[in-house]
Amino acid sequence: MEPTAWVLHVDMDQFIAAVEVLRRPELAGRPVIVGGHGDPTERAVVSTASYEARAFGIGSGMPLKIAARKAPPDAVFLPVDHEAYETASGAVMRTLRALPRVVLEVIGWDECFLGVTTDDPEGVARAAQRAVLDATSLHCSVGIGDNKVRAKIATEFGKPRGTFRLTEQNWFEVMGERGTRELWGIGSRIEKRLAEHGIRTVRQLADADPGELVAEFGPKMGVWYHDLGHGRGPAVVDDSPWVARSHSRETTFQQNLTNAAEVEEAVRTLAAQAFDDCVAEGRPVVRVHLKVRYAPFDTKTIGRKLSAPTTDRHDFVAAAVELASGLDTQREVRLLGVRAEMTMPDGGDAVERTPVRGRI
Repeated sequence: MEPTAWVLHVDMDQFIAAVEVLRRPELAGRPVIVGGHGDPTERAVVSTASYEARAFGIGSGMPLKIAARKAPPDAVFLPVDHEAYETASGAVMRTLRALPRVVLEVIGWDECFLGVTTDDPEGVARAAQRAVLDATSLHCSVGIGDNKVRAKIATEFGKPRGTFRLTEQNWFEVMGERGTRELWGIGSRIEKRLAEHGIRTVRQLADADPGELVAEFGPKMGVWYHDLGHGRGPAVVDDSPWVARSHSRETTFQQNLTNAAEVEEAVRTLAAQAFDDCVAEGRPVVRVHLKVRYAPFDTKTIGRKLSAPTTDRHDFVAAAVELASGLDTQREVRLLGVRAEMTMPDGGDAVERTPVRGRI
């Protein structure tokens, strides 16, 4: 019998916090919260929290001020150090790439897919965990699946430091009665829209009328969500080099912006920075996206295609400013972000992973 092709999803455990603890061993076992400049009195959000901090309800994306209220007295707040995480990530991916007879597809700082043909996927998973630990002193969890969707979801059942297998055979046994939010790619807004159709569990999504889903979400996403209910998804691990789709810059302001002139000035600065990040790619910019967070915490994202692909900084900045002119001038602004989306090179495949710099 021929060996079976498997997809393994490797996800580093509390990656950013773990890197910080490696640099400061005295923090082991303490609640560690990483975000912004490490000052919980400033406006910023949690980038990651150690498992000890998560036990107090602290998680990624939470404002630091709220995290500080939830945190115990011995909690430690640390600033984000992108360079350190990039270095650690590089060491992890080099280690995994060196494993025999595997195909590696990087999908983030702290996660990747491995394609492997074997009769013992758990054995390969454990070998990957040992190799990463030996090379970096960092732990990871590994999800094992017959496609990327099931492997990605399986990882959550293996955390921390473990493995879990999720396939067509045990999909509904494991996932059937769980909420749709637990599916990869379904967030709170989609969860709510599904619930309006009486679809709350994975089994209900799988049993839903595809036509009803297409009517609600469109021909592409309606079919995609129905397939998600069955755990269906791509099974090919692609090791082609990652190509950036876009570059972004965003800033959380310590004091709200209160007038249109302040907003325009900030958008001009962020747009210029995002465009300059694209220059090194050597590809024209084709779309501009604007993210705004009004006070107290209402976030909107808008975007539009440029009239023509451009390599002119002034043209892109002007397009971003024009987009910003449609913002609500009666509301105070606490965060702005600008994203520059580029043309893709011939044969290049964009991954939904956008470098974001300048976060505060």
